[in-house]
Amino acid sequence: MKSPLALLALLAPVVLSPLAAHAQSAPAPAAASAPAETPPAPPALEPFKATYEAFYKGKQAGSANMDVVQGQGRQWRMDLAVRGERGFAGILGMNLEQSTVFENDDGHYRPLSQSTVRKGLFLGKKVTGAYDWSAHVARWSGDLKKDRTQPVPLQDGDLSALLINLAIMRDARPGRTMHYRFVDGGRTREHVYQVAEQTEIVPVGDLSYDAMRVSRTNGGKNETILWVANGVPTPIRILQREDGEDRVDLRLVEYTGN
Repeated sequence: MKSPLALLALLAPVVLSPLAAHAQSAPAPAAASAPAETPPAPPALEPFKATYEAFYKGKQAGSANMDVVQGQGRQWRMDLAVRGERGFAGILGMNLEQSTVFENDDGHYRPLSQSTVRKGLFLGKKVTGAYDWSAHVARWSGDLKKDRTQPVPLQDGDLSALLINLAIMRDARPGRTMHYRFVDGGRTREHVYQVAEQTEIVPVGDLSYDAMRVSRTNGGKNETILWVANGVPTPIRILQREDGEDRVDLRLVEYTGN
């Protein structure tokens, strides 16, 4: 089972540029066109805690927590913990802890270190990684294949799995296509996400949210879909599907600011 991706951040509203008007009479002074409006910058990243119900193959299986905390200066930390508490979820490895320490430079995220711990009856796995931006190289160690412990060249803008989700929340606008380079676990991949043109109503418990659907379009048989709502500092829902079937499904229960 693929690791669930966590997504956090605040979402800015969309501002459309006005259409320029055309003059309809001949010799008249040209009117100055109104300047195009620039979409506002996303709200600043703020610490928070979020709690989710976790479903596996459509059945309630446990819970999850997502935390974003601020450290010294520009340094932040993002954590995701998914706990399988019912049925076979724990046995099958639905016990996951992910963490990324990163720099937040005015909304630009740069990973510094990353760790993943997976627990289950038949498996146990721990992987840690360090992003050396002075040498532009990342390295991972732990329970990995040998080829994934080799140095990975870094490019400006590279992100860990968790930080891709923060970037999605920062960048999402209706109809927008977003490209990110995933560098995590000794691998690099290009991730492409598409935001739906229209928002949709997403029920969560006793509440409903007008949310944007964001889908990864180049994941092959593995789909990642998330719903994000303006003003909510965490995803409303995160769904992973494999071969057309629901696998891991996280649904928001509550969130609080730190």
